[in-house]
Amino acid sequence: MIAPEQVNKIVWNQHHDPFEVLGPHPLEQNGIVKSWVVRAYLPNAEKVWVVCPGDHKEHLMQAVHHPNFFECKIETPELANYQLRIQEGKHERVIYDPYAFRSPQLTDFDLHLFAEGNHHRIYEKMGAHVFEIDGVQGVYFAVWAPNARNVSIIGEFNNWDGRLHQMRKRGNGTWDLFIPEVSNGTKYKYEVKNWEGHIYEKSDPYGFYQEVRPQSASIVSNLDQYEWHDADWLEKRRHTEQLKQPISVYEMHMGSWLHEAIDYPAQYCSGEGPAIQANDYKPGARYLTYYEMAERIIPYVKELGYTHIELLPVAEHPYDGSWGYQVTGYYAPTSRYGPPEDFMYFVDKCHENGIGVIVDWVPGHFPKDSHGLAFFDGSHLYEYADPRIGEHKEWGTLVFNYGRNEVRNFLVSNVLFWFDKYHIDGIRVDAVASMLYRNYFRKDGEWTANEYGGHEHLEAREFICQFNSVLFSYYPGALSIAEESTDWPMVSWPTYVGGLGFNLKWNMGWMHDMLDYFSMDPWFRQFHQNNITFSMWYNHSENYMLALSHDEVVHCKSNMVGKMPGDEWQKFANVRSLFAYMFAHPGKKTMFMSMEFGQWSEWNIWGDLEWHLLQHQSHQQLKQFFIDINALYQREPALYEKDYEQEGFQWIDCSDNNHSVVSFLRRSNDPDNYIVAVCNFTPQPHSHYRVGVPELGFYTEIFNSDAGQYGGSNMGNLGGKWAEEWGYHNQPYSIDLCLPPLGVLMFRIDRPKTAAAFAPAVEETVDIVAAVTTERLK
Repeated sequence: MIAPEQVNKIVWNQHHDPFEVLGPHPLEQNGIVKSWVVRAYLPNAEKVWVVCPGDHKEHLMQAVHHPNFFECKIETPELANYQLRIQEGKHERVIYDPYAFRSPQLTDFDLHLFAEGNHHRIYEKMGAHVFEIDGVQGVYFAVWAPNARNVSIIGEFNNWDGRLHQMRKRGNGTWDLFIPEVSNGTKYKYEVKNWEGHIYEKSDPYGFYQEVRPQSASIVSNLDQYEWHDADWLEKRRHTEQLKQPISVYEMHMGSWLHEAIDYPAQYCSGEGPAIQANDYKPGARYLTYYEMAERIIPYVKELGYTHIELLPVAEHPYDGSWGYQVTGYYAPTSRYGPPEDFMYFVDKCHENGIGVIVDWVPGHFPKDSHGLAFFDGSHLYEYADPRIGEHKEWGTLVFNYGRNEVRNFLVSNVLFWFDKYHIDGIRVDAVASMLYRNYFRKDGEWTANEYGGHEHLEAREFICQFNSVLFSYYPGALSIAEESTDWPMVSWPTYVGGLGFNLKWNMGWMHDMLDYFSMDPWFRQFHQNNITFSMWYNHSENYMLALSHDEVVHCKSNMVGKMPGDEWQKFANVRSLFAYMFAHPGKKTMFMSMEFGQWSEWNIWGDLEWHLLQHQSHQQLKQFFIDINALYQREPALYEKDYEQEGFQWIDCSDNNHSVVSFLRRSNDPDNYIVAVCNFTPQPHSHYRVGVPELGFYTEIFNSDAGQYGGSNMGNLGGKWAEEWGYHNQPYSIDLCLPPLGVLMFRIDRPKTAAAFAPAVEETVDIVAAVTTERLK
């Protein structure tokens, strides 16, 4: 009943729609179905029977045109949910025929939205999804490979044989198939053939879970099973204006924060996958699981007082040494630390403890690994074909084709995916400059201009605007942070006024100026006062985040303490001075792990942080400094409410380069609430240093980076100073201060209105003086 040519197409895996040949086909008489023909291709079968569900009769199938291609006719008007009994040598098995489930779960409307790049939740249709059709449990698979000749699903369920589960090609080059009785936790890949017959075994671009490297199969995972407990957190975030909140970010790489001994009992792992994987570069050690990280990292970050944790990319990546920035599984949190549900648990516990989660996201490039996106369907599908625009030679990676709707859709929906399924609070977008410029790290002749002859990557710009607009339309209160190192205008401005749509941008200029300034001998700082002051010239052009990140403590750059000049005391004093100035300066804050306790060595991705240093007093004191300054930052609205308004900052004096001293005001929304900050960036203390202030009152010293509890010289102002009617620095009043060496002071005005209110202030001052005097006598 079937032509040999059709059989050969199935046998040689060359048919674009195997449903035309395989499965049940009705035979009509006068428009009425009287019987059915059932066909199956089973390469290892010797005999096959069709088992009908109604009468439980078995119908022997006959080999047609090929010893493993079977066909039979069944006289019945209805045929549904039949099974195939297969004899393979001495073994028999009974299966549901995947080609009996003909109704696609990807609708024509899904394909239309995907083709125009506007299917924002395409991850709910593409990939592998546990499904029930006509009462039969299984997994529905769908993948986009428009230039492939054929695509098959291979996995544990078919011994990785691409002949058994050939997929159907739909519009827009999407292939799909429902496979009954495949369940959660099943490993699979796509076998993709191009028109020359070359075979590529690919992980699922939309796969939710992957094997632990170096294995690369995708794993069927149902992401809707975890029970979340953070509804109140999400609702509060939705109504929060983030730019007016304190944001202090602890940036970390989960795999090198701490390792554990291999024989340590992993009681914090859910046990739903290969959560424990030894680190080959640290014999006898393994990574912490997501459960263990929740147990250890969250209390530590909470103690330090950070508001957010930023995770270097947690999306699946094949090589540990890439830090996670060469992603192969954009929809899969790395299995190095456990299954997806365990990462959900980590995020959930962060929210329970009042900590937001930011994930580094890498939409600028992807690696060339054979199982990944590169040359996915035998053609340049996700990447540009022209290497002058489609390749970053310095990184050995490929550039996404932002001009292709389906590729943009893949990335835009990926942003929403992390917020939807994992409840993250923000993204930090890596290497934005590499996306915006066609000539980024390319020599003349190795790049092509845009249609107007410029070096701007216009398609990438449109993509960035698109994903930011979509993100904030779904998740108001989210953070979208750009690591952008050039002078591209309006990066953190809304898209409707011509900006890129981020709400924060890393201030790379501030970072370079600060590290250059603090790494020089203090005597030379008088000639580089502009390093300290220049950032305020452009501060209000963007919503800046001040970041001292992982990039500043690798590649022979030394860690923060090692960058500083002088003896050990001066090195620690310089570090405290740098970070105190950072917290006083407008802008949100990001610091990399290990800076909080003064690690000497550079960050080593293969090892642990140098936790043993905390047995020494100087490192304990530096950690206490970070605890206190984070608490101060969150306690004082003047330090964060008006970060991006000109009224929030005012220089008192920025011109005293002879002493390397600057002073300024920080203001909050309450006009009566402000902070005076005074910074001395040399080891030379100054007594009777006069600073102008706007009004009379007692200026309480609320923070001193030189305090004895931080390892400083404990020089200060005995709790504060009264303002005098002595105009100075264009202010009507002034205070006479003692400036400690390499110290940053912050003062808040107290205004006693009556004698009764005045008495406690005096009493508090006396107590402070007595305590400081006693400490110095000791």
